[in-house]
This record gives sequence, structure tokens and C-alpha cells, in this order.
Amino acid sequence: MTDTAPKERVILPSLETPTLTKAELADLLFDRLGLNKRESKDMVEAFFEIVHGTLVEGDDVKLSGFGNFNIRRKAPRPGRNPRTGELIPIKARNVVTFHASHKLKAIVQGDTPAEGDFE
Repeated sequence: MTDTAPKERVILPSLETPTLTKAELADLLFDRLGLNKRESKDMVEAFFEIVHGTLVEGDDVKLSGFGNFNIRRKAPRPGRNPRTGELIPIKARNVVTFHASHKLKAIVQGDTPAEGDFE
């Protein structure tokens, strides 16, 4: 017999739309941490506001044990309309990129993280 409890999994409401919404994330905080619904919703909103604001300022967001969100500047380039073949200029823009941490990659591959890796 083992002493380890089974891992809790996040069950998404529909396989057709496997997206975890802010409301569902707030409900998970409510269920798992015992926060009231308002606190849970406010915590989720505050987290995303911080991430958005930091990225808009041009700074990276680094979540230890999870990964990094970065802003990458893409230069203008020529594009082509696939239907007509017409050349169309594509403007310079910023894109958000995500790079998973080594810990997250290991977990996805089935490796067990060391105790406290996500603390």
C-alpha cells in the first residue's frame, strides 16, 4: 500500500471546448482553497491584470516552475493573398510567446516533480 494520495485533475466541462475559463478557475480556487466566491474571482482577475499590464509595458512574465511569457517584436514583411496572389504588406507587430519551464515539460512527459517544485 502506498501513502500517496491520488493526484487531483482539473476536469473540463466539455471535450468540444477544452478551455479553462476565468470563472472556472475562480470556482477551482473556491473549491480547493476555501476562499469565498468573490475573493476567488478577484484573485483571478488581479492575476490576469498583472500579467496583461506587465506584458503591455514590454516586460517578461516569469512564473517559477511553469514558464515565461514574452513579447516578441515582429518586423514588417511582404505577404501574399493566397486567393489572388496579390502582394500585401504585413505591418510590424508585437506577439506574445510562451516558453514552458523544464519542470512543466518534465511533468507533461510523465516525470514526477521533486517535493516543493511548484512552491
